[in-house]
Order: sequence, then C-alpha cells, then structure tokens
Amino acid sequence: MTIITNDEPEMGPVDMIVIGFPPDAPRTGEAIPLFLDLVDRGIVRVLDVLVVQRDDGGNVTRLEIDGLAGTVLASVAVFDGAQTGLLGDDDAAVAGEALEPGEAAVLICFENRWAAPFIAAVRRNGGRLLAAQRIGAQELLDTIQTLDAVA
Repeated sequence: MTIITNDEPEMGPVDMIVIGFPPDAPRTGEAIPLFLDLVDRGIVRVLDVLVVQRDDGGNVTRLEIDGLAGTVLASVAVFDGAQTGLLGDDDAAVAGEALEPGEAAVLICFENRWAAPFIAAVRRNGGRLLAAQRIGAQELLDTIQTLDAVA
C-alpha cells in the first residue's frame, strides 16, 4: 500500500466507467456538456478516454477519437489526447467482450477531485480508508421503494 504524504499532491479517488452504445443509438453527445460542466467546475478531472467498437466478426478495435465522424466526433473531440496510460489494451478487450456486434463503448477514467481535500484532511489526522463500495443507482432505487412500501 502506498501512503500519500503531505508533500505529495492531493488526489481524489479514481473511477473508470464504461458506457455502451448500440449501433442504432442516436449518439447525439447530449451527455458530454453535462460531464464537461463537472470538469469545468473542478469536481472531476479526466485522466483517460478510450473508445472501442466490436465489429460483426466479434473483433474489438480501439477507435481514435479524431477518426470518429459526424455528431460523435463533434461531441467527444474535446477528449482527444486525454491519455495518461491508465486505460490500455486489456481494458479495451474487457469492455469489448461486453459489447454486441456493431456496438461501441467509451471508457472514461476520471479523478473525483471534490474528495481530494477531504481525503488529505483525514490522512493528516491519522485516518485511513478501510473500505470503499459503490452502490448502484438501481440498488438505491429498489431500497428506497422498499422503504416507501413499509412506511
């Protein structure tokens, strides 16, 4: 385990998400400005972006962002060059296995910058992270529904 000292930069937890798009998805890029707003406000920092596609033969190919066309290129061009090396061929292959033929996916690795000052303060006070778990949105909604039914 690596311990971050006070003379190292504050960093928040890093997440990686994979978003799949079937071939008939509109791919309008509507979500990109919402994500960029989080970046602009310093809530998250994009570390890596990777686009993959599975062809009809089952082959998974990494796509260069600057090689995308139309509205897809217009919406994701801002991520061209976002590469730290955290996402690689293994990640592309794993994401590609979940895709249907003709489907594409974007992998985004980002730092949760909002948490960095909190984490640094915890460490300065001798605290350490013992566990972390993400609760999925559907699980949360199911729990709320169950609680509402009981109430």
